Amino acid sequence: MYSLYNCLSLNQEGAIATVSIDNGPINILDYQLVLELYKLAKQLEVDDSIKVIIFESSNPDFFIAHADVQLLMALEQEPEPDGQTPSMLQQTYELYRHMPKVTIGKIEGIARGGGSELLLALDMRFAAIGKARLGQPEAALGIIAGAGGCTRLTKLVGRGRAMEILLACEDFDAELAERYGYVNRAIPADEIGEFVNTMAQRIASYPMEALVISKNLVNEGEQITAADFGREYHGLHQAANQPGMVKRMQDALDMGLQTPEVEKGDLNPLIQNLNAKS
Repeated sequence: MYSLYNCLSLNQEGAIATVSIDNGPINILDYQLVLELYKLAKQLEVDDSIKVIIFESSNPDFFIAHADVQLLMALEQEPEPDGQTPSMLQQTYELYRHMPKVTIGKIEGIARGGGSELLLALDMRFAAIGKARLGQPEAALGIIAGAGGCTRLTKLVGRGRAMEILLACEDFDAELAERYGYVNRAIPADEIGEFVNTMAQRIASYPMEALVISKNLVNEGEQITAADFGREYHGLHQAANQPGMVKRMQDALDMGLQTPEVEKGDLNPLIQNLNAKS
């Protein structure tokens, strides 16, 4: 049932499914990965044998680096969104937020942009100390966090901290992410696997109805609607269509964005060079 995937693999033990992401040298969020995340969500939401889903990466350096910049550049060619309908990526992430399963992110590498936004849509996030880094660098490219970041972060961390994450475009290590509420906990790297597995087993031992009703009530309390994502998607399209934004994104690619050498490090030097060229 879960074998026809190129970027994802799923291992099930009892009522727990572990999904591992494996898509190239930096786990780029490209069109293929988006399609597979959508297909997987549709399968998982109706699989009554699964109660808990753990998302992890097969790449020790990257959870998901970020969305493929080529996809963002292509927004220039797409019709203007209506401001009410979410994008396909937003809809995909919403499937995970609403499905009758408990979803957990185990972060042992870099999760920026769309990778961070996938984690924001999950029910819980746990980050490995010394290995995990999260961030939303979109504004530095001239766009916005348009796959849920602008919509979810304020609910999660508060207005001021959301502004810092979205506008300063800096990485957050596990400890700082925990302090901000960006993740649930920062866990020592050699303990995170056992910690997440133990929590998943404990949750999976409970009656499914209690889990689903609790999740539904928490989601309702967030008061996030499809129209909120529609406005965010419209804002992403608007930002991407400002003069010079496609060139700015191409310049970032020419400077090494989406290469492992650059992505593993601090993006600030690239951002500074990008500003100097613009």
